[in-house]
Amino acid sequence: MALSEDELGRLLVDVESDLVERKESLTDKEKICEAVCAFANDLPDYQKAGVIFIGATDDGRPKGLPITDQLLQTLGAIRSDGNILPSPTHVAVALRARA
Repeated sequence: MALSEDELGRLLVDVESDLVERKESLTDKEKICEAVCAFANDLPDYQKAGVIFIGATDDGRPKGLPITDQLLQTLGAIRSDGNILPSPTHVAVALRARA
């Protein structure tokens, strides 16, 4: 089930958890892959989607990271390169910064 923009906004500013991770950029691809793998395996059996916010600080503030074709291709490659099993599904959503 997809999360609404309001639900994502609340998760963005809430504390990180087993289902929420924030990264300021894609520079630490290994950490992002670890989070995707953990979400895909769902060992705690939450049966909920994990969310990774790319372009957000640890406290949920946006970094102004532009959404480019390269960014989307890199995210797609993380999902489909065969290094994460089971292969996860993903949805990329752009959130507007709230005042």
